[in-house]
Amino acid sequence: MESIPPFSPEVKSFQHGKYRHYKGGEYQTHFIARSSETLEEMMVYQDLHEPEKVWCRPLKLFLESVEVDGKVVPRFSKIS
Repeated sequence: MESIPPFSPEVKSFQHGKYRHYKGGEYQTHFIARSSETLEEMMVYQDLHEPEKVWCRPLKLFLESVEVDGKVVPRFSKIS
């Protein structure tokens, strides 16, 4: 059986809560999970305005910064 690596330092230091996407949507983080296929760390989060929408995205993408109008901003910013 394949060995599961320990969670990254980013997982251990992550603060769950409400986050705003750089495009304006607001989300509640719920879990950090692993892909059953690749073991990649994944963020599971829910749209606060449309709660039936639950999303999963690689943690490294959730935490990364993006360039918007020439400025580098976090993809998701903590709001609470």
